Amino acid sequence: MKDMNGIKYIEIGNKSGKDIVFVHGFPFDHTMWDHQAAYFSDQHNVVLYDVRGLGESEVGSGQFTMETFVDDLNNLINYLELEKPVICGLSMGGYIALRYAEKYGNHGALVLCDTKAEADNDVAKLNRANGIAAIKSSGLTSFVEGFIPGLLAEENQEREDLLKVDLINRSSGFEPEGVIGSLLAMISRTDTTEFLASIKNPVLVVCGEEDKFTPVPLMSVMAGRIKNAKFEVIEGAGHIPPLETPDKFNKVLNDFIATL
Repeated sequence: MKDMNGIKYIEIGNKSGKDIVFVHGFPFDHTMWDHQAAYFSDQHNVVLYDVRGLGESEVGSGQFTMETFVDDLNNLINYLELEKPVICGLSMGGYIALRYAEKYGNHGALVLCDTKAEADNDVAKLNRANGIAAIKSSGLTSFVEGFIPGLLAEENQEREDLLKVDLINRSSGFEPEGVIGSLLAMISRTDTTEFLASIKNPVLVVCGEEDKFTPVPLMSVMAGRIKNAKFEVIEGAGHIPPLETPDKFNKVLNDFIATL
């Protein structure tokens, strides 16, 4: 992986196609987009990176805000000289993408996957605070073993079990301070609900049919607040359609990109 001020990234594919920047969710890294990188890099320029504190990116103090992550994305886009890329973010990556679009506006299109515009309410803040306490008291492995299974659908249990083990093993290897930093950043994020109505560029909103964290009704309301947004529900997926049902997700994303 290449380095930009502590942010580790990969840029692969066809420079003559669209620039697509994939922003991963919590508590993952760029590898959650491996299926998409393989699929889209033939025709498009694909950028994957590890959000600060996760994967191979720099942890530093581990004291992050959502603005830290948004500024990192902006710096990477400027560093790579990407002009109005397609920005695809999942869950925490969706928070980053939405706030980036609100703050900087340099995007050709947005793909918002299993995410929401609302800031954390008090219950969510306390849940994240409990997560921080759990990592400090019982360790990161125990935390991800409790957290990750709830992200996945139950439809294809055998495949989900293999995916669960792989995700737990990978996330357990991150620096605990970096994972805690992501939880702090999500607590700190602003509400972007009012911004939705002002988005002018194309938007695709994607939700796993069995997503318990950002369920279909919630995401349908968000999509309805964005002018001309396209809303797609991915059957057989929970909170991570790009990993759980990559073929279905890739088709939906490819069809959307073909319209740009």
